[in-house]
Amino acid sequence: MKVYTKTGDKGTTGLLTGERIDKDSLRVEAYGTVDEINSALGLARVSCSKSSSKDIIFSVQKTLMLVMAELASINADTHYINEEHVKQLEQFIDTIDAQLPPLNEFIIPGGNAGAAALDLARTTARRGERQVIRLSKQEIVSEKVLVLLNRLSDLCFMLARVELAQD
Repeated sequence: MKVYTKTGDKGTTGLLTGERIDKDSLRVEAYGTVDEINSALGLARVSCSKSSSKDIIFSVQKTLMLVMAELASINADTHYINEEHVKQLEQFIDTIDAQLPPLNEFIIPGGNAGAAALDLARTTARRGERQVIRLSKQEIVSEKVLVLLNRLSDLCFMLARVELAQD
């Protein structure tokens, strides 16, 4: 099987639900940005020194594949993201927060390779959230996707703090 299909040569792409839409549509921008988040998290996963961070990141990456499926679907009966996905991120955040000292100053990105990669993922997650908000103003988008992306930027921040913490 060839990697290229030539079906997108005229500027359209196929969605998971079968529709063809323009490659520069808000929907494609939204799930494309989530794909960028996933790639940034992949870089973070191989850059992090803490195995607990790597495990959490891998779990989140699998969830982001579901976010992309959700965003690449129009009028689907199935929702890929649910409250449990959001709660999982909140659990990760709360567990990390309980282990770290209170934050009393701004953190400049880049303290080490893992934290820097997580900062990149955090800022990309924020852009992804903005893209999905733009999309939600024109088309139906699951609120769970918006909440999950909001929690994701918080989780990336907390994971960066873990990577910066002294053992």
